[in-house]
Amino acid sequence: MAIIGYARVSSAGQSLDVQLEKLKAAGADEVFAEKRSGTTTDAREELKAALRFARRGDVLVVTRMDRLARSVADLASIVADLTKREVGFRVLDQAAVDTTTANGRLMLNMLAAFAEFETDLRKDRQREGIEKAKANGVYKGRPAKLPADRVAELRAQGMGATEIAKKLGMGRASVYRLLSAS
Repeated sequence: MAIIGYARVSSAGQSLDVQLEKLKAAGADEVFAEKRSGTTTDAREELKAALRFARRGDVLVVTRMDRLARSVADLASIVADLTKREVGFRVLDQAAVDTTTANGRLMLNMLAAFAEFETDLRKDRQREGIEKAKANGVYKGRPAKLPADRVAELRAQGMGATEIAKKLGMGRASVYRLLSAS
């Protein structure tokens, strides 16, 4: 039986050190770590590698549940796959979560629901803040990478939107937005 550690932080500026120390102290034989958002499992190559590495009888360990997944659906999918392959799942900071026991599986589902709820609340607060800032004329979105006049200049030279997009290394839809704004 191997203990497989998985650590994740959301951004490059954050440190994995605390998680890595806890996983090693828990006896992790192999540790996979990455700096990626937890809101989706897409592009999380180290998570995919950890899941591929896990064999029957192994236990996947994380320090906190939200390090593995931020949605109930993603968490349920990952845990269902582990369970099907007879791989356990344990959360160090939430010791009651241990899928090798019935109580642990119950706690997993309850805590997953709270984690998803927390993410939804955060998104709602962010959306409310943006709407308020827009109403006050403070928030105008992310500024364009290139000024609209450069796009208009290329258009005046007879270039089409696709050609402008390729030349400037941007999406065609962005070209159309800049053209319509000028």
